[in-house]
Amino acid sequence: MQSGDAILRAAWWILFAAVAAVVLFIRLRLLEIPLERDEGEYAYSGQLLLQGVPPYASAYNMKLPGTYAAYAAIMAVFGQTTSGIHLGLMLVNAATVALVFFLGKQLLDLPGATAAAGAYAVLSVSPGVLGFAGHATHFVVLPVLGALLLLLQREPPGKRRIFVAGTLLGVGVLMKQPGIFFLPLGAICLTVRDWRAGATMRLMALRLSLLLGGFVLPLAATCLLLWWGGVFDKFWFWTVVYAREYGALVPLSQAPEVFLRAIKNVIAPAWPVWAFAAVGLIACVLHRSLRTSSAALVGLLVVAALAVTPGLYFRKHYFIVALPAIALLAGAAVAWAGTFRARITRGVALLLVAGGFASALYADRAFFFQLGPAAASRLIYGANPFPEAERVAAFLRDRTLPEDTIAVMGSEPEILFHARRRSATGYIYIYSLMEAHQHALQMQRKMMAEIQAANPKYLVLVAINASWLGHANSEKLIFEWMNDYIARHFKLVGLVDIVSNERTEYYLPASEDATATADCSLMIYERL
Repeated sequence: MQSGDAILRAAWWILFAAVAAVVLFIRLRLLEIPLERDEGEYAYSGQLLLQGVPPYASAYNMKLPGTYAAYAAIMAVFGQTTSGIHLGLMLVNAATVALVFFLGKQLLDLPGATAAAGAYAVLSVSPGVLGFAGHATHFVVLPVLGALLLLLQREPPGKRRIFVAGTLLGVGVLMKQPGIFFLPLGAICLTVRDWRAGATMRLMALRLSLLLGGFVLPLAATCLLLWWGGVFDKFWFWTVVYAREYGALVPLSQAPEVFLRAIKNVIAPAWPVWAFAAVGLIACVLHRSLRTSSAALVGLLVVAALAVTPGLYFRKHYFIVALPAIALLAGAAVAWAGTFRARITRGVALLLVAGGFASALYADRAFFFQLGPAAASRLIYGANPFPEAERVAAFLRDRTLPEDTIAVMGSEPEILFHARRRSATGYIYIYSLMEAHQHALQMQRKMMAEIQAANPKYLVLVAINASWLGHANSEKLIFEWMNDYIARHFKLVGLVDIVSNERTEYYLPASEDATATADCSLMIYERL
């Protein structure tokens, strides 16, 4: 190897080390960023798991239970705290960065692999995809990339490796349903490799059966455990029946507008990295040196795009499943630059990538480097009560016994997690009760019955539109019942007014005649 090439390789390693160090610093600095409501759901459900309560028994949601188990495992190791959860996320993210690097080594070259790993590290912490929060999509990506790495290694995979890859693909689905889209990619990769190696149809079918058998194993085991725990009916309703209704709420005619608005926010902070990915995609199609890898890279991009699409909601964190494909395509652009004989071309590629990473980090510099955790949360989420949840929870925890229950009228399960108290109802989200589907009125009646049966010691009314998302077609029964139920059985003992993004006023405790003055507030009631 010539000295100039060795210097360039060292420079790529230095760039990756610098990016990894900066991203590590960011994640450590934001360990205490308040949990948002999805994290609160996973944390509360994981907390219940650690107490021996099966999923869907006391907390209802349409997601599969893999992320609940992942949170339970993280909290068992690092503690049931905000920082413990984000420390676990940091390790999951670091493992995913490593998998992107090893996939890059298989499909590209060393500079391409280091560029891809750096790109994923930068993209996956971005507020543009809510990457700093422990969303289920992080936990989908990790096992899926592990499976693809097993299937795409240069030597043909043996039977054991195929079965393990299938199991990892199944685990990806358990984390969140859109993980299912990566199974066809794994099956195609395996089948094409076997066909090119001259395998017989019988052998190809056998090896594909091993992959599918591994895929089914974690799903079947989960169903069996849920049946044994007596919650399979609830599991089926929420993850299949209701999930089907939820997935049909957004009209197809609105999808282009929703997508364009979302992708603009996702790309904007790190647009140079996405531009490198576009160059890499073109290079995969046109350049001969990348054609052996192009099928896997383009295939990964296609299935990732499909995984972002279900329901046509295109929420920011959904795009996390697409980031490995974007990062590897950015690496492909670097690998393509490496085919030029002129060393200056490869040097320019290094400088451009370094500049792209720096630009992405600089674009969100206030969030990454300047604001404290609470202010950073407010910058991203506005007046959502995530910074306030911990203080409200502490107020409730100090005034209750472990066996007391709390009713949260709103979609703020993070309050339950921080308070370490059980919900009076399994409806830890109100959203499903406000949506225009055939089960909404039935859900409202069931929530009302559960709260009345539990006779909670405290009730928290979240008077924030984002916590309800009611609309003109929402069933109104829950509002009529709630007003009457609170008036007859509770007294006001606490009030939190979110006056602005910069100021929150706490009245803990509050006088019974206290009145909310802000558009966004939380009212805490004690049972008479």
